[in-house]
Amino acid sequence: MDQIKCECGHANPVGTMLCESCGRPLELEIKGEASFPDMRYEGMARRSQTYSRTIIDRIWNYFSSVKVAIGIIVIILVASAIGTVFPQQQYIPVPVPTEADVARFYTETYGKLGTIYYTLGFHNMYSSWWFVTLLVALGTSLVICSLDRVVPLYKALSKPRVNQHKSFLKGQKFYGEAELPAETDSAALVEAASAALRKKGYRIFQNDQAMMAEKGRFSRWGPYINHIGLIIFLLGVLLRNVPGFYLDEFVWVREGQTIAIPDTPYYVKNVQYHTEYWKEEEMAQELDLKGGAVVKSYQTDAILYLNKNADLPGANPDLVEIKSGPIVVNHPMEHEGLALYQSGVQEMQLGALNFVLVDKKAGNKEIGAIKLDLYNVPAEQQVADGVKVRVLDYFPDFVMGKDGKPATQTNLPKNPMFAIEVVSEADNASEKLVYLSGSVITEKDDSRYTLEFKTPDLIDISGLMVRKDKAVPLIYFGSFIFMIGVAMGFFWQHRRIWLQFHGTRVMLAGHTNKNWYGLKQEAGAMIEQAKLPIAIEDKSKA
Repeated sequence: MDQIKCECGHANPVGTMLCESCGRPLELEIKGEASFPDMRYEGMARRSQTYSRTIIDRIWNYFSSVKVAIGIIVIILVASAIGTVFPQQQYIPVPVPTEADVARFYTETYGKLGTIYYTLGFHNMYSSWWFVTLLVALGTSLVICSLDRVVPLYKALSKPRVNQHKSFLKGQKFYGEAELPAETDSAALVEAASAALRKKGYRIFQNDQAMMAEKGRFSRWGPYINHIGLIIFLLGVLLRNVPGFYLDEFVWVREGQTIAIPDTPYYVKNVQYHTEYWKEEEMAQELDLKGGAVVKSYQTDAILYLNKNADLPGANPDLVEIKSGPIVVNHPMEHEGLALYQSGVQEMQLGALNFVLVDKKAGNKEIGAIKLDLYNVPAEQQVADGVKVRVLDYFPDFVMGKDGKPATQTNLPKNPMFAIEVVSEADNASEKLVYLSGSVITEKDDSRYTLEFKTPDLIDISGLMVRKDKAVPLIYFGSFIFMIGVAMGFFWQHRRIWLQFHGTRVMLAGHTNKNWYGLKQEAGAMIEQAKLPIAIEDKSKA
């Protein structure tokens, strides 16, 4: 490793700006108002400036760059913004049971842009591997940036130098010197100056010929406290990708249905859904609703079950009720960190089609009722003695395919089509019928049977947001630590004042990371109390 040798004879690592032995600025001559080495890390060399040979060094040096960290942050911000252009998959406001339904939703709702959005995987942006990789890269950059700078800063601050090199003092923006009478007691002046600054809250380091006073050193750690808070915050965000730490699912549950909650051992049953409306006498003021109504609350009466066989692959669910009650907007059902929120509803949806089987050849005699559940289609049902109906085919959302064959666009009963067979056991005969869009299509022109349409069963479907987030305390803790760092760096400053005697000459210098005016006021008060004949040259305004 190359070294930089100071005129005092000390060999300093590459990247060192102030000699580790005497404090003299290296490779810079201080002339008038010439530039002075950056004292952000007290002139100490950082690891990224010292080592660059191995692959580990190169990785370290890459992630230690602030420009790289800012670049990663910009990419994350842009990606996050793109993820909000259209709703993420879990927030789609209609049931989409299959991936094909998801793709169709984005295409039909948002057109070509929606298709591109889905194709590029932006519909699951925040859980995608590349977005998680960006977060990991940002965390890596924060850790390396912090270690690369905090170690040299700690080494410098833990050993404050009382006797600084003359060129160091002259290079400060806040500087002054004067000639003193030969009989001046330098020790007394140092003590008087120390006493004045001690009253201002400074910590004093001194000997007979020199003094170094400082306060607010802890504020130098503010940015690194920020980094620690951000690292904890990112850790909490990344833990959301670990199974069991985070759950954010949206489920649709129709009345009377019991479904499994994804990635949990729980099931939920929608006992009943109802919307409550404000009555006119309950409203604070009269409104012209033009025949409409104002919703008071959306509520799903639900039961939460625990599947005791959740850990047994292939076993039938063994459900045990653990909680029941209403789920209202902003008042979720909660159990051991799991929360179910009322987040959507589809009212008055088709649940079942009701028919009456009619024998036309017997004078339109009604044979019996037929109920076709659109979500759980019965394969066969007995209509009357000796007469039964079989369901041959069912298309929930009927469409004629490009090949001329019937197909379904979705698994939702938007346009149901049934093909059924009526079997008469008495005369060992059968006949096929098709129901589509309110019409009955018979197999023969002189068919014996037909269907008389009755009022269908309408149901409400509740949209429940299911959330579980064990990482929230960690995220809040990281945010709290981050704000502590912000306060440390914003409200306090690291101030240092050096006073040195070289024979009959006295030199005074000061440095702060901000608020030079405050430093000048405190140094001026110290000069006045200690009666030092020094005129301050304030180069901070230059």
